[in-house]
Amino acid sequence: MKNKLVLSIILILAVVPAASSPQKNVPPTAQTPKPGVNAVQGLSFADITAASGLSGFRFTIGTPAKDYIIEGPGAGCAFIDYDNDGWVDIYLVNGSTLDALKGKAKAPHAALYRNNRNGTFADVTEKAGVTNERWGQGVCAGDFDNDGWEDLFVTNYGKNRLYRNNRNGTFTDIAEKAGVTVGNWSTGCAFGDYDGDGKLDLFVAGYVDFDINNPPPPASGEIVAGAIEKENQDKPAGGMGATYTVGANYCQYRGQRVMCGPRGLKGASDHLFKNNGDGTFTDVSEKAGVSDKNLYYGFGVAWMDFDDDGRPDLAVANDSTPSYLYHNKGDGTFEDVSYISGVALNENGREQAGMGIAVGDYDGDGRLDIHRTNFSDDSNVLYHNDGDGNFTDLTFQTGLGELTIPFLGWGTNFLDFDNDGFLDLLVANGHIYPNVDKADWGTSYKQRLLLFRNVKNRFYESGSSAGEALNVLRSARGSSVADFDNDGDLDILLNNMDDLPALLRNDGGAKSGHWLTIKLIGDTSQKCPRDALGSVVFCQVDGRRIRDEVTSGRSFNSQSDLRVHFGLGTAAKVDKLEVRWANGRTENYEIKSVDQIITIEQGKGILSNSGK
Repeated sequence: MKNKLVLSIILILAVVPAASSPQKNVPPTAQTPKPGVNAVQGLSFADITAASGLSGFRFTIGTPAKDYIIEGPGAGCAFIDYDNDGWVDIYLVNGSTLDALKGKAKAPHAALYRNNRNGTFADVTEKAGVTNERWGQGVCAGDFDNDGWEDLFVTNYGKNRLYRNNRNGTFTDIAEKAGVTVGNWSTGCAFGDYDGDGKLDLFVAGYVDFDINNPPPPASGEIVAGAIEKENQDKPAGGMGATYTVGANYCQYRGQRVMCGPRGLKGASDHLFKNNGDGTFTDVSEKAGVSDKNLYYGFGVAWMDFDDDGRPDLAVANDSTPSYLYHNKGDGTFEDVSYISGVALNENGREQAGMGIAVGDYDGDGRLDIHRTNFSDDSNVLYHNDGDGNFTDLTFQTGLGELTIPFLGWGTNFLDFDNDGFLDLLVANGHIYPNVDKADWGTSYKQRLLLFRNVKNRFYESGSSAGEALNVLRSARGSSVADFDNDGDLDILLNNMDDLPALLRNDGGAKSGHWLTIKLIGDTSQKCPRDALGSVVFCQVDGRRIRDEVTSGRSFNSQSDLRVHFGLGTAAKVDKLEVRWANGRTENYEIKSVDQIITIEQGKGILSNSGK
């Protein structure tokens, strides 16, 4: 495998074209690619971060040296319509510093931006009461109390926060009362109704049991001759950091002194919280069988009904260890099917450094597939759902293999950015070692985005054809997608290390294909959550049955729009719209026109056009 990876990297470096002579010695992660061979004419993404009013936020985490593993992962971001006006708003998780944790400096705060409906956003963080001011990691949305207003869960190193939406533009942190603070190092989270009672439960992944007062050796400092040195260089599919062995003087990776871990550090447990319906939750992790007794290093999480039995299953991307897939048995417990399903390891039987997770039906067969991002010197991975409880690794066959090896991937999202009716793929990238730029590793600390266009179930990088905003070098982490300006195409939000966020507006997607966006409202009397999380929508056009769903979490510790979006291509009408409501019956709806945003309430039909 090691020889295969090295050969693949050599091949990549050989075939990636240099746009100009200065790129000859530039690693592929930092090169400006040529336009894609399957470019969409008239479509590009524009960076409107400053113009939109988001430049007042800067993500802060640790020091530039990134001495400890806690300074490496970064954090997520969210698109969420917190004020129910039909226009998605933005929430940006922030990190922290060691001095802030010890009370020696003011803690950085998260940010909530209200959508002004004119392409700009207003900072309402203080008024809304969602500053967090802890070492933030992730965010997910869900209406856990079924009052019709989305609530926020924010994961941290330290205690988590559950922000209940007060329905007046403010939130109240009720995590302590609700019993969901956890208190170690939480990362990915997602709301989902695993037991079918119509109330949203909550899954929270744990990463490392990290003691800030007794950390492993820092990355700063010279390598001292004769000192004990430990590394994971013999594991090219290694995890987020070098292996730490107790008693080691430092950790190194390929001859460079770096932060230690996660290998060698104790992992943190995962948690499943059952919603009691009274504002509190009960930890049922052990009983349900999803507590992570192996103490793997959890990151991205996703509820997904992979076998279409009407019950949400659970996928967890684990760093440096096998990833999880739990099958919901319908009796309050889960079966670990990670290995027998084929998603624990890659096609070579190797564990990978799972970071983010995307779920979607990329090939239109009606079943949910999985994309997972990984560490550099290894490819990201695409698992095709074969429909019999098994998944097949089709990474290299679909064009997502060799190109991704030098990149270190984090956030990832399936999205139809060109509205042609086929799910494309976004990957946010950035290394964890700042000193990678001083080494000849064929990669870089800041990296460009990868936006892949799906053409007949094979993926092609869009490259420069989709706009220079994609080629800006960032150390990106969280990624979210939504149609923030309600113009019919999906836009991109990124949370970047020690930098401003990035809001990339899709210009031209709505013109390249017809579209339909749908907000669902569930009937709680039918045991469907009010925000319809877990509901699946099938849109039939031109003989094709396109699938989307209402989901919480996913990507790398991030939240995308809870509305479902369909690109329809050249189809000017929808033949059939079918909603399989969460924990409820299936209903069909007549869609009289396309290129609109509609609201559907279970049992009441189409209520209105909204956001136009």
